[in-house]
Amino acid sequence: MEMPRPLSALPKAHLHLHFTGSMRHATLIELAREHGLHLPDALVQDWPPKLRATDERGWFRFQRLYDIARSALRRPEDIYRLVRETAEDEAAEGSAWLEIQVDPSGYAHRFGGLTATMELVLDAVHRAAAHAGIGIAVVVAANRTRHPLDAKTLARLATHYLDQGVVGFGLSNDERRGRARDFDGAFRIARRAGLLAVPHGGELLGAASVAECVDDLGADRVGHGIRATESPRLMERLADRQIACEVCPMSNVGLGVTERAEDVPLRRLFDAGVPIALGADDPLLFGSRLLPQYELARQVYGFRDAEVAELARQSIRASAAPEQVRKELLQRVDAWLAAPGDQPGA
Repeated sequence: MEMPRPLSALPKAHLHLHFTGSMRHATLIELAREHGLHLPDALVQDWPPKLRATDERGWFRFQRLYDIARSALRRPEDIYRLVRETAEDEAAEGSAWLEIQVDPSGYAHRFGGLTATMELVLDAVHRAAAHAGIGIAVVVAANRTRHPLDAKTLARLATHYLDQGVVGFGLSNDERRGRARDFDGAFRIARRAGLLAVPHGGELLGAASVAECVDDLGADRVGHGIRATESPRLMERLADRQIACEVCPMSNVGLGVTERAEDVPLRRLFDAGVPIALGADDPLLFGSRLLPQYELARQVYGFRDAEVAELARQSIRASAAPEQVRKELLQRVDAWLAAPGDQPGA
């Protein structure tokens, strides 16, 4: 009987990873000590924290922990360290292309404003990519709890750096506190410039949230999107238009969106032909990076190696990687699958 192929050797694209949330837990502990920052128990001995964001109080707690972690990034060298270590972790897990999502307004007060923050992040990304030998690009994300005019400002900022590593424009935070359609102006700015539209939807709200991202924001991908399974017609539309859902199973469980990993409808989306890009979302708060998401696909959702390889292909096709990079990565996926499955699993 053949052993499953090692998942860490499978080339893949990681398209749903938030900036502060990508930090190593050990790095957070170390930076907090250096800066004299008191961390709550949920980020120290009780880590990863027990979260349940399906009610507003739970989401507030999640956001508060994220904000505390972000406050540990106080110097430019902290930014460089975070991105370098993230790139190292991605490379170790077989992630050959990363699109990391950042809202620069959350860091601007520390680093000299929006433009200076954007340039710091992009320089850190370029250096980390060269260091780790992987491709890294940036998605600028607006916060749906803030005014749509703020989102327009960020969209214009993102377009300014289109040729310097910014590839997409997103919309994150609590769906219940900001309708997608309210941000259509910002997404028009981004799409006109050639940026991918990658808003969050279908996590805390149902299929209508996903549909709004597609119909009003022109989404090329949807962050999470798992609630699309509540509408067979919507799943058919996503499949027909090849709009990928960035599914983050351990995040869904960690936030209480589903009770168990088994309840995340990954198999239903896949079997319906909806492209999927597995993501880790915020490893700092959920305790798992990209590789465990692929392990779940194999161990919990019953994906055989040929299907796991197709998941990796879908992530690569849905990415903003240059055409030649995508072609090379797809060839490497084929080579992984063609190799005999006689190596120990990842």
